[in-house]
Order: sequence, then structure tokens, then C-alpha cells
Amino acid sequence: MTTVDFKAEVEKRKDAMMEDLFSLLRINSERDDSQADAEHPFGPGPVKALHHFLAMAERDGYETKNVDNYAGHFTFGQGEEELGIFAHLDVVPAGSGWETNPYEPVIKDGRLYARGSSDDKGPTMACYYALKIIKELGLPVSKRVRFIVGTDEESGWGDMDYYFANVGLPEPDFGFSPDAEFPIINGEKGNITEYLHFSGANSGSYTLHSFTGGLRENMVPESATAVFSADTDLADFQARLNAFVDGKPVTADIKEENGQFIVTVYGKSAHGSTPEEGINGATYLAIFLNQFAFEGPAKAFIDVTANVLHNDFDAKKLGVDYVDERMGALSMNAGVFNFDEASAENTIALNFRYPQGTDAKTIQAGLEKVAGVEKVTLSEHEHTPHYVPMDDPLVATLLAVYEKQTGLKGHEQVIGGGTFGRLLKRGVAYGAMFPDYVNTMHQANEFADVEDLFRASAIYAEAIYELIK
Repeated sequence: MTTVDFKAEVEKRKDAMMEDLFSLLRINSERDDSQADAEHPFGPGPVKALHHFLAMAERDGYETKNVDNYAGHFTFGQGEEELGIFAHLDVVPAGSGWETNPYEPVIKDGRLYARGSSDDKGPTMACYYALKIIKELGLPVSKRVRFIVGTDEESGWGDMDYYFANVGLPEPDFGFSPDAEFPIINGEKGNITEYLHFSGANSGSYTLHSFTGGLRENMVPESATAVFSADTDLADFQARLNAFVDGKPVTADIKEENGQFIVTVYGKSAHGSTPEEGINGATYLAIFLNQFAFEGPAKAFIDVTANVLHNDFDAKKLGVDYVDERMGALSMNAGVFNFDEASAENTIALNFRYPQGTDAKTIQAGLEKVAGVEKVTLSEHEHTPHYVPMDDPLVATLLAVYEKQTGLKGHEQVIGGGTFGRLLKRGVAYGAMFPDYVNTMHQANEFADVEDLFRASAIYAEAIYELIK
């Protein structure tokens, strides 16, 4: 390994790195489809951030390329092989609950508060300065680097689809994304959403008019609401609901409007890759409704939700559970529920994160056997499982640098989430969160520990140099 003191080199550039990072964090780069057009494929914010970043790279003497405002890159070095570094400049919506302006970065008690500070502008800048150190020191290199920045990572990855189709260059030979955690993410599970279909017509003493819950397929539904008719009174239902929620981790309310009952159950949201960390309001609502005499497709919809999907995070009750020795277990999030008595296409969206050894069609075949389900369809977009072995020189080098600089033992990690690391066959995610980090990504008051960003930058500098020298 090289004898350059990369920590000392980062120390010399701390102020400049923070100044550049602050200027990038001040740009609201949320996707805004209401202002999207040919010049701004995901709205003006992501484009502004892309232009700003590429201008910074030009200032520092790099050759840059903007691919139609979808994504861009700059290049460094020369050689037959190319290292790709994949970062992103878009951010999720700031939302409410901030104690500071999410787009006016502030450092308090060593923490840098701003939307994007940890996901992914902070790590992006740490990695940018890592390469800048190699360039400014004039260290000898034998490979090229292509530093690629996207503008739609938080949504549909349309930026990378367009970039690879239009950049006119072959893919990098190997690479990493500074958009996860140390020591490394060398495995990412497959990701597919499958839809259970039910028809709607139902009648009898209890009639379900609608059942809705969930905002996105990759989120646990925080709440769910059902509208139904029944031959009983509100006081009786209120008593039953009170008894139902007693001792359960949910709250609920019920009201009567125009001769119909409206009941809502409130749970807790969580990321779809970790459904066990949430409380699914929809499955609890179905358990409450399942004590009543609904009939037909409504009965099937409620019964599957209550008796099969509730807390079935490993999909055992669905009959599609699977465990891979290296990548771990399949997980399932019951994410979006839509039932309307007038519709022939009522659906429950199940988001699966699956390891190697199973696939979307196998899961579909299993779901088609679930009693009451009329058919099963698949989402248009799918990520297949991604894994780079521990003995790959890319993984081995990155772990060796991490161990050298931190004194901590490196180990492989497989996640249910997805990063740009999976864009390349030999691609991984690497930092910038350390093992003891408080993860505030996608939350109000997002922050990055300033010293952690400097620590990460030194690791990135040595790692990049070891990969391209």
C-alpha cells in the first residue's frame, strides 16, 4: 500500500471541501415532475445541481460531459481499464419537521444538517475530494476514472437508463457507489413488485365499498381506511373497535356518514426493505374486518390480508419463502391496497426483496396458489440479485483500505435496498456511513457527521489510488 498520508491531505482541504459541499447543498434538487420538460427531465432542481457539479469539475481541470441533463461525468487518468464512481445529486423531498432550513446547511455540535448531507451530496463531495487529492499530488496511475453523477436515483433510475443508452461509451470495468455504508455492500437482493388481483362485486349483510392503504410499494402502509355497510349501529362498532385495538400497537377511529361506516387504522411506516420495522395499518384493519360476514371477492381480499399477509415478512404463509446461504432470506412488504366494489381490478401490491436462487416467476407461481387470488401480475421494473464475491480484487482492495485506516475488521454485507453499485457486474457500494452512524437518510433533520465525511474522504482517496495505480 502507498505511503501517502491521505488523512493529512484531507486535513489541508477541509475548508475548501466544506465550502464546495455547502454550495451544492443549497440547491434544492428534489424531483419535480410538474416542471419537467425536454430540458429538465426531472424538473429544474436536479439539472441545476448537475450543472453546478460539472462546473466545479471544470474549475478543477477535469474534462466533463453532460448527457442531456439526465446525468454527467468527468474523467481522470489514462489506461486500458476504467474505474467507475457512481454518485447522485437528487434528493428526496425535504418534508416537514425540520428545525433548520433543509436547504441552508448548518453545522451544530459537529453535525452538518441539510437535505442531502448524508444522501448523497456529503459522500459525493468526500469522494470528489478524494480523487482531487490524487490529481493534485500527481500520483502515477495506470487506469482511468469516470466519476458519474445521476439526477434520478431516488425515483426510477431513469437518469442511468438514459445515460448508458446515450453516452456513447462502454461501461466502466468495475466501480463503486459512495451511497451506503462501510465496510462494504457487495450484495443487493433482487427487487420486484407482484400484484394480487381480486374482483369487486359483493353483497350481503356486510358490504365492503372500498379498502385503501399505502402510499408506495416500498413503504409499509402507515394507515388504511375501509368504507362498508352493515346491519348494526355505530355504538356497537365503536365498542368492537375499542376492544380490538386494546393491547395492539395501533390506533383507530370509526365514523358513520350517509349510512356507511368509515374505519381507519393507524400503524407506523418503514422502508419496504425492512417491513418488520413498521406496523402495517392495512393488515391490522383487515384483521378487524375479518370478524364480520363479508362475502365474495371482498371476503377473499380481507381474508388474504388478515390471515396470510399480516406479519408475513419472510413470505412463509404465502408459500414463497426462500433463504440463500450467502445472501440471506427473501423479504416481503405488503405495500399498497386498493379495493373498490365497482372495480374488476382490485389489487394488493407486494414488494419482494429476494436473494439468488429464486426469481420473479417462481414467486408469481407460488402466489397464484393462494386461495381467493384470481391472478398475479408483475411490475414493469425489476432488479435481479447482485453479488460480487469477497475474493474479487475490487472487494478485497476496498476492505483492505477500510481495515488499514479504521483498525476495524472488514466483512461482507448484503442488503435489501438498492444502490448504483449494482449498475456494473463488478460494482459495489462503499461508505460513507460508518458502523456506529445514526442513519437519518430520508428523514427530517438529516445530518452527516462532519468528521465522518473527512474520515470517509481519506478512505476513498487511498482506495481509489490502490484501484488505479
